[in-house]
Amino acid sequence: MSKVLDAIPASVQRRAQSAVLLSLLRLPRPLLRRIAGPPTRVDGQELALEVQALLRLQALAGQERMAADTPEKARAGMAQGIELVRGAGVTGVQVSKRTVSAGSGELPARLYRPEDRTEPSTLLVFYHGGGWVVGDLDTHDELCRFLAKHADIRVLSVDYRLAPEHPFPAAAEDAIDAYQYVLENAEDLGSSADSIAVGGDSAGGNLAAVVSQHATANGFKSPVLQLLLYPAVDAATRRRSRELFGNGFLLTDGDMDWFMDMYQPEISARSDQRLSVLRTEDLTGLAPTVLITAGFDPLRDEGEEYGRRLSEAGVPLIARRFPDLIHGFANLFGASARLREAMFEIVGALRAGLSLHSAG
Repeated sequence: MSKVLDAIPASVQRRAQSAVLLSLLRLPRPLLRRIAGPPTRVDGQELALEVQALLRLQALAGQERMAADTPEKARAGMAQGIELVRGAGVTGVQVSKRTVSAGSGELPARLYRPEDRTEPSTLLVFYHGGGWVVGDLDTHDELCRFLAKHADIRVLSVDYRLAPEHPFPAAAEDAIDAYQYVLENAEDLGSSADSIAVGGDSAGGNLAAVVSQHATANGFKSPVLQLLLYPAVDAATRRRSRELFGNGFLLTDGDMDWFMDMYQPEISARSDQRLSVLRTEDLTGLAPTVLITAGFDPLRDEGEEYGRRLSEAGVPLIARRFPDLIHGFANLFGASARLREAMFEIVGALRAGLSLHSAG
């Protein structure tokens, strides 16, 4: 049998695995509960059944961590994991290859545009997550398609340099350079310098926050909005959510240590505001913010503390916690109706956030 399997191309095997996984996750709820086990309740929250089942299946397959022996293995693992839950995919979006000029050289990028959107629109500069070590344009392709199509905007996904080959502050520098490039070339990208937003998930949310702070502090045009999906905002302090959700919910405590050791190995330097944006003293004047957190996420508490700080500083804020979901859920929306529903709620918040700018 093993020889037969060896003869089947890996891509075909992954498609078959994906079909089986998605079929299991779409079983009737009583059967899905038998796979998932008793409800998981922590801190007054109950984990979504589909997510609990997905985590259970990942555990059975030995895929409980994002970290690996080497960055290369971790990157391959993330790519394969995303492919397994991709589903049918998002249609109706035109995608084109681009490059973004930065101080480090030409950065690969992709421009997403709804097929029926020919006139200029808001452009969201998007930075992918992955602990500044894993992730790329492919792992976040479906997420960017979804945002472009359902928010009716353009999205430019930027592939910044990764650690450990390029440690801190390489990713932050690339993110800032990419934003400045977009401001200077907005019309060519189908937008205008007055309609540029920034966003990202996890480490990418960190980079979007870095860009917003840098723009405000240095007196050049600020983004019209920052979309922060469960962002990492404080690398120097452990909070309660990291203790509660540091194991068993996709992103583990060990993963976080591994990523940070790759990106910024000097512990004494982790309070740098280009990494720990929560530690910036003055947050006044920052871009209106849509801040998304997940209930079962070790990053939950720092993200929500950043939201409180923004609100206290007078920054227009739309904050939404998804109490039944986990870190990284935006990349898993192909796996279940609950996750897709959450993504539509995020799009609604994004549209509302952009309307704040339009009204102003």
